[in-house]
Amino acid sequence: MMKKIVNQILPVTLSLALAACSVQSAGQREEHAADTNEKKESKLSSDHWSYEGDTGPEHWGEIDPANSACVNGSEQSPINIEFSQVQTKKAAEALNINYQPALFTIMNNGHTVQANTVDDGNSVVIEGKEYKLVQFHFHTPSEHQFNGQNYEMELHLVHKDMRGKIAVLGVMIKEGEENESLTSLWNVLPKEKTENDISLNEPVHLEALLPDDRSAFHYDGSLTTPPCTEGVKWTVFEKPIEMSKKQIHAFRQIFPDNHRPVQAIIKE
Repeated sequence: MMKKIVNQILPVTLSLALAACSVQSAGQREEHAADTNEKKESKLSSDHWSYEGDTGPEHWGEIDPANSACVNGSEQSPINIEFSQVQTKKAAEALNINYQPALFTIMNNGHTVQANTVDDGNSVVIEGKEYKLVQFHFHTPSEHQFNGQNYEMELHLVHKDMRGKIAVLGVMIKEGEENESLTSLWNVLPKEKTENDISLNEPVHLEALLPDDRSAFHYDGSLTTPPCTEGVKWTVFEKPIEMSKKQIHAFRQIFPDNHRPVQAIIKE
């Protein structure tokens, strides 16, 4: 069920449930969390799918039987979130984010620029379960839509629990002020696919990559990249963060378009 969690300064949490009972999607979804399962997994599949032509999103399910969920899944991501279909109700628990500045290594996996964790000191708690941050990466334009509209980019922070279950925080990015928290990463953006990770000399301030207003939509979906694995806990923040026109252009010089189109929502 789709719900919107609003974290306020006071210990009050609201949840908004999508009027349609289920926000499970059919068709295809591409969470670069696919790369989350391990860097090895990402490298194995990286040469077999893309974002255009015969290996583009509409063909992911044909490329490998392991990608069957991309076409046959029932809760695929990303989705279009229509604000008019959201209604308020009380939530049992709030999302808890436990972030601190941390060091990362970065890579160009052929599909995005991805920052991989050096340690497991950052986590989120969703519905009482802890998920450790594994990596974060970017898409342009945004994969999720709000009321049928895309943002310039979208950031995905990918987490896993002890059983390997995935939870992703999605952050919309709009053109605006330079994002200083990403300066060290952007200074060494790998323009070509990398064989080895590049170490960042400065820690990334993860809290600064999230909007101050933590209102967010929650739903069960999938990875947005092959194999489009389902059972992913999605949290998509309503408010965007900013990046400069120069920063957005630098990413688009490497990946002009690396987003999966929104998927149909199956209503119960």
